[in-house]
Amino acid sequence: MPEPLDAAHEQALAQLARAAYSLSAADARLRGRATRTPGALSLAHARALRVLAEEGAMPIGRLASAVETTGAATTQLVNGLVTAGYVTRERLPHDKRSVVVSLTDSGRHRHQERERLLADALHDALAHHDPAALGAATDVLRRLADIYDQL
Repeated sequence: MPEPLDAAHEQALAQLARAAYSLSAADARLRGRATRTPGALSLAHARALRVLAEEGAMPIGRLASAVETTGAATTQLVNGLVTAGYVTRERLPHDKRSVVVSLTDSGRHRHQERERLLADALHDALAHHDPAALGAATDVLRRLADIYDQL
């Protein structure tokens, strides 16, 4: 059993838990906008575009692993990206069961636009924090992801 914490630590952890719930709710709202607003991207869509921009064309299974989701969810994700014109899907001539996903020029442009928007938003909202604080925040977010995977 974990060692008891003082009241200040317990309160800080409770506030972090509430903030994590708020972040999760914001992600759900973003996913909702992505399903009903043309051109809107969920975080999963943006991750897929980033992976394809950085690593190039790949099979759906490898894309699923890279975006940290299931094959079925990635198939749905790719369907939406194909409809938006951001990726193409191609069956390999030597293996009709395998599907390779590639970024289109429009998808590359959308990825670059999204990265600029994100970089600007991060700068505007967080540039006043020193690198050590940003590193600590990064560590906390990664640990929260690990905790969520264990729940």
